Order: sequence, then C-alpha cells, then structure tokens
Amino acid sequence: MTQDRNFDDIAHKFAENIYGSDKGNIRQTIVWEDLQQIITQIAGHAKPLTILDAGGGLAQMSQKLAELGHNIILCDVSSEMLSLAKQEIAQQDLLEQYQFIHAPIQELDQHLKQPVDLVLFHAVMEWLADPKDVLEKLMQHVRPGGMASIMFYNHHGLVMKNVICGNIPHVLQGMPHRKRFKLQPQKGLLPEDVYHWLEECDLRICGKSGIRSFHDYIGFTQYVGDYSQEELMQLERQLCRTEPYLSLGRYIHVWVQKEMTVGN
Repeated sequence: MTQDRNFDDIAHKFAENIYGSDKGNIRQTIVWEDLQQIITQIAGHAKPLTILDAGGGLAQMSQKLAELGHNIILCDVSSEMLSLAKQEIAQQDLLEQYQFIHAPIQELDQHLKQPVDLVLFHAVMEWLADPKDVLEKLMQHVRPGGMASIMFYNHHGLVMKNVICGNIPHVLQGMPHRKRFKLQPQKGLLPEDVYHWLEECDLRICGKSGIRSFHDYIGFTQYVGDYSQEELMQLERQLCRTEPYLSLGRYIHVWVQKEMTVGN
C-alpha cells in the first residue's frame, strides 16, 4: 500500500459485512475469550484499566470491556467510523467511560498524556502503508507490565483460501490486489514477521489464536457434509489455539506483555 486506508467512504458497509455476519461472530467470540484471559493476567480484580482501542472503528470489543467498568480511549482516522461508534456507545450508556480521538495512530503521542494498561490493535496493520513502523510507535504507549492485543490478516490464510478456490495462477503471481474487493486487505502479513517485530519492542508473546481457521475454507468442494453453525463454532473454539490450525486462520490474534523496567 502507498498510503493508509481510511474507511469514511464505506463505514456503513463495513459495519454490516464485518460484524453482522457469521464470520464476524466467530471473530468476536474467539477474541473475547482471549481478552478475558488478558484482563485477568494484567489486573485480576484490581481497579479499572485504561485501555487504548487504536484504529478501533466501531469499538465492538472495547464496548464489552467498558461494560466491565474499564475506561476506553478510542482512536480512529475515520470520522464516519467514530460517529457510528459513538451512536452505538451512547445506546449502551457507556459514553462516560470513553474518550474519543480523531487522528491517525501515528499522532497518538500528541493526545496521550501517559502510557495505558492495554492496547487493542485489531485488523489495522494490513491497511497500513508501513505496519511495522506504526506497530513500534503504538507499543511505546503500553506501560511496563501492560499488555497489547493484536489481530492481523494472515498471509498464509490468504494463500490457502485462494488455492481452495482454484485461483492458482493468482497465487503464483503473488496475489496482486483486486480492487473490486473493497473490504479485503491488499495483502496479508507473515506471522513470523509480526512476532519478530513484537519481540523487538521488548514484548513477550503470551498467547495466540487463529481466527476463522475453518469457516472460510468450507463449501468449495462438490461434497459438503451437513453441519450447524453451532458445531462450526465449537470446532473453531476447540482447535483455534492448536497448530497447524492456528497458523491457517484468516486472521491471527496474538497478545503480548511489555517487560517490567528495572525498579518496577
């Protein structure tokens, strides 16, 4: 990508297609299970946390955390996404727990006065021109001992989906972006790259989950067995944290903890 993606033009379509679907339900279910573990690891039953939802869009996950009593800073470059998020947050009577920042993630240092306990960075890096640089800048806002929850579009999952669909020439050509797919990122990230970037930021990887390790690969053969959405969800939850299925997820969710500085 030559520049970061702003979703002002398709915010309503994004909300409907990403969250109002079975695949959105799988994504939210798996990530929420992980986030509950993360919250316990940071603070247990301690005071409310300060959580930065960076590029948070409609704030689907952070609203659940606000319902638990935590304070949220929601940052997004899209004014339309922030407007939709505010409407939803107001309907849930959670506005008092939110601070809204309309700015690129790269400019957060102009708005944040102190580090936060937890950063959410979900499905953003694949839309950035320089994801490594943005990730490094963002991780500077995590306090020592704090954590970050990062979800990214998986290159390996993109390859697998194209192969199953029979798009072999497309894969051999390096999977150039098809402009007609406005909601599909231009490319996935290599998990090994993202893990390395995080470790370079003095962050310890605590856990990983594959998001939609099975859902997107069903239905492209002549013979498909009978199953229910509940059974599919059970399978996703059962195997999403086990290799090799984890690394075949269309997205990968990884959570990390910043090392404590000497004296803390």
